[in-house]
Amino acid sequence: MAEELYFIKTNPLVAKINLYNKLCREENIVINFLDDDKKTSLEIIKVKVKENIERLSKEELLKLVEWFKTEFNTDQEEVKNQLFVHGIDLFYEIQNPVNINNFKQILSDYEKYSHTKHTHISDSEDFNNFLIYGIFFTGLINKEAEKNFLFDFLKSDYKTLYSFAENEVHEKKSDVLFQSEIYTCFFDLYDCTKFYKGSIIELYNFK
Repeated sequence: MAEELYFIKTNPLVAKINLYNKLCREENIVINFLDDDKKTSLEIIKVKVKENIERLSKEELLKLVEWFKTEFNTDQEEVKNQLFVHGIDLFYEIQNPVNINNFKQILSDYEKYSHTKHTHISDSEDFNNFLIYGIFFTGLINKEAEKNFLFDFLKSDYKTLYSFAENEVHEKKSDVLFQSEIYTCFFDLYDCTKFYKGSIIELYNFK
């Protein structure tokens, strides 16, 4: 079974116009992607998109992403372009099941440290703090990553997070071996969001 972890930024104003109009024009198509009471579900989605796309549940948003992926299934870049035009910026995705599992485990450790429960939608500042911890933790395990300029730069500004990452690596070193790819995922995600001041949405798709 395929696994995918999507990371999304939204543009509520664009979605309010473009996505709402597409939903109205193509009701007979999008309704096939919905569960249960399809017509009622579609009307609820339309109301939420009209008000603010970020009101959509993760299940509702995932259905819309699947709709676009099916419509433009021969060209993945066109899928992203069309989502973007309709107010959904799918800016990053993790497809390797091992990396997805590692990401979730690192998130779980961070939640315990920060005494917060991570939902599918996060404030960009909170999300970036988690990413910085992820960069530290995976970077310390993958020694080559420590040579990265960004790693040293962040270490000087986030000493508490770095100290926590050091402790976690010391405790888990014997039973956790992360692939270097997961460090790259954290680094790339941080690069995509470090200047962003909106919400970040995570969607886990298992099919």
